[in-house]
Amino acid sequence: MSLLLAGRPRAFRSTLRRAAAWMGLALALPGCQDRDSPGTEQACTTGDCGAPAGDEEHLRIAAFNVHRLFDTVCDSGACGAGDYEALPTPDAFATQADRLAQGISRLGADVVLLGEIETQASLDALQSRLPVYRHAVLGETGAPASVDVAVLSTWPVLLTRGHREQELPLPGGGTTRFARELLEVHLDTPGARTIVFAAHFRSKVSDDPARRLAEAVGAHDIIAATARDFPDALVVLGGDLNDVPGSPPLNALEQDGALLRVSSDRPDSETWTYAYSGDQQAIDHLYLARGVDGRGGEYVPGSFRAVREGRSGYGGSDHAAVYADFVTAP
Repeated sequence: MSLLLAGRPRAFRSTLRRAAAWMGLALALPGCQDRDSPGTEQACTTGDCGAPAGDEEHLRIAAFNVHRLFDTVCDSGACGAGDYEALPTPDAFATQADRLAQGISRLGADVVLLGEIETQASLDALQSRLPVYRHAVLGETGAPASVDVAVLSTWPVLLTRGHREQELPLPGGGTTRFARELLEVHLDTPGARTIVFAAHFRSKVSDDPARRLAEAVGAHDIIAATARDFPDALVVLGGDLNDVPGSPPLNALEQDGALLRVSSDRPDSETWTYAYSGDQQAIDHLYLARGVDGRGGEYVPGSFRAVREGRSGYGGSDHAAVYADFVTAP
């Protein structure tokens, strides 16, 4: 497909991608539900569940915690049974990468914000299986056996920034930092620049809610400032934020209306992304930074989806993937 599309005008490329995706949908096994049907909860397991927004002004942006994509090198020196760092065999690593790549392909997204990517080798394994994503950026923290964020994009990268070294005030005093990189990537998209922030806030294992709240406050301020600096850009935050709507961290992100949680126009029964002890929780999110004076990009109402296989995760992960469609500024 990449060779076929090379050198073609953008409008032709997007039309061809859409036709190919819908052909995959038509050939899929029975039980594959239309991606735009209200109440859809189960992802297709063969073929494509739908095409990207796919024209000059629309973008589909997805976020997906792939669940511990460790490569075949033991970086921490502790990779035995019960240790944190997994050490898959080459065959097991290839199988995991294959399944994740198949799941990502079915999302039909132009940009994918990833979580729990261990190394550049892990990201390279996904990108090599997804040639439509010609551009990839890893937000590496540099720690051994880190599970980092990354961005895959069909559109060229203009600029990248990291924010992990920024000091974040804690509610009770003192400071902290982002648990993983808050990765900022500027993309050369049709119509206007698109800026995505890939995030993965502090988990609830050995919970530290004060740190997660500090991350949310810091992310709000950084993203709102970026939206002011680039008023014509589409600015989107996405990732595993490890908290649910109405929690202090998400309330902090939504304070003053600067950031819109795009899943807020969908029923709660459709937006959950992770099941913990039978409790279905929406912890993976997409946010749109509202433009200055009505400028900037827009969310396509009703387009948010949490995509899962059955009643569990997606693509071999324990998390669902989420996506939504957006319109770049005219």
